[in-house]
Amino acid sequence: MIAPFPFATEGQRIGLLGGSFDPPHAGHLHITKQALKRLHLDRVWWMVTPGNPLKKRGPVEIGRRVQACLDLVDDPRILVTDFEIWLGTRYTAATLQALLPRYKGVRFVWLMGSDSLASFHRWKDWNWIMETVPIGVMARPGQQLTALGSQAARRYVQYRVSASNAEVLPIRKAPSWCMLSGPMVDLSSTQIRISSDWDVSKA
Repeated sequence: MIAPFPFATEGQRIGLLGGSFDPPHAGHLHITKQALKRLHLDRVWWMVTPGNPLKKRGPVEIGRRVQACLDLVDDPRILVTDFEIWLGTRYTAATLQALLPRYKGVRFVWLMGSDSLASFHRWKDWNWIMETVPIGVMARPGQQLTALGSQAARRYVQYRVSASNAEVLPIRKAPSWCMLSGPMVDLSSTQIRISSDWDVSKA
């Protein structure tokens, strides 16, 4: 059982990693720990979403995905949440609009993979997201050049923080973003679904 909304205090630096986690895997853990280290975060919240509006295929039932995340997480600084169910939101912008007023003074950073930055301009109200919270972009194998050439990266190029100065990102005013590269884990939830029986049963 997890609390609907995690506890956080003013001044804490918290990363938000949203996704279907269908299923969660070592790659999620790897980028989370990189973000904790490189951005000097106090916590990272895994936001297990009811579903991704950009994907036609629905995910496995959320309770199963939440439990899989809880089973995988091995660091007390990583908290698993399902508060989009409680908020009644599916789009990131709507989630942030509902979440931020609950945590005044908390320094949130939105975390995403470089593959997500490449398609960020397709997200609902993506400009508002970029101009509301700093964004930490975690490099994914083979995706960095595409991400850096994306519409979002080009439009906000002057607001990019160098990786060598990444620790300042959580205290920077948005728009502000940083691409973090380094050792990568070449795993994806899609690969795992194909090679396992994860979603044989949706129950």
